[in-house]
Amino acid sequence: MTEPHPLIRAEQAATTLTERLGAPPDVAVVLGSGWADSIVGLGEPVGEVAFDDLPGFPPPSVPGHGGKATLIDIDSMRVLLLQGRVHLYEGHAASVVVHPIRTAILAGCRTVMITNGCGAINPAYGVGQLVLIADHLNLTATSPLGGPSAPESYPIRFRDLTDAYSPRLRAIARGVDPTFAEGVYAGLPGPHFETPAEISMLRTMGADLVGMSTVLETIAARHLDAEVLGMSLVTNAAAGMTGEALSHDEVVEAGRDAGQAVGARLGALLEQLAAS
Repeated sequence: MTEPHPLIRAEQAATTLTERLGAPPDVAVVLGSGWADSIVGLGEPVGEVAFDDLPGFPPPSVPGHGGKATLIDIDSMRVLLLQGRVHLYEGHAASVVVHPIRTAILAGCRTVMITNGCGAINPAYGVGQLVLIADHLNLTATSPLGGPSAPESYPIRFRDLTDAYSPRLRAIARGVDPTFAEGVYAGLPGPHFETPAEISMLRTMGADLVGMSTVLETIAARHLDAEVLGMSLVTNAAAGMTGEALSHDEVVEAGRDAGQAVGARLGALLEQLAAS
């Protein structure tokens, strides 16, 4: 039996998600490594569904990633919090990695905020700092737009990514906090951290930040004409920057330490989006 196209699977999941939540969402927030504590106090859930109960959603296996979608109201704007993600290094295809973001968009989200925990290549960025993503380097050697062509009702796969990360949304973010820095995010497949030589290469290529997510989700979101705001939480200095060894525990701990401050700015940003 022929498998349905990944976008058709996302349509099916979107229908289930909306039914389970009781209302279509307006904005989606993908919560990456270190972001779990940032949602405390954002708003009371008005709907919730486990990833296990949504078609095509594999449960995240990485520490620090939850496994549920929660709907909250912020000034009458319905915000879908996707708590956790899956990655290429867990053995998933690109189409599976982007399935949650496609589902959220097809359920009604025209704006998506994609977050991550990352390593800082640019020495100007410190642990605990939030950085807006201005552009990315997709070094995963894959794309969610590969494979069978999309159904005719969808845009063609040859998507322009000149403005992959919305200038309008970044301007709104800087209006909330003028101190927001911006940078170029390099997405690698992982799961190992990079070598110092690789970090040196990435710096030469123009990268300020490095991580193992985000780029594929952004490509999938832009293909479906959603606006994307990318936000990185610096959880560690990249390999070779300090001479210290790297660990995932460090990533989770840095996110926990920054949770309250990150949550305050995330909440203020969502309130500004609701008002715009």
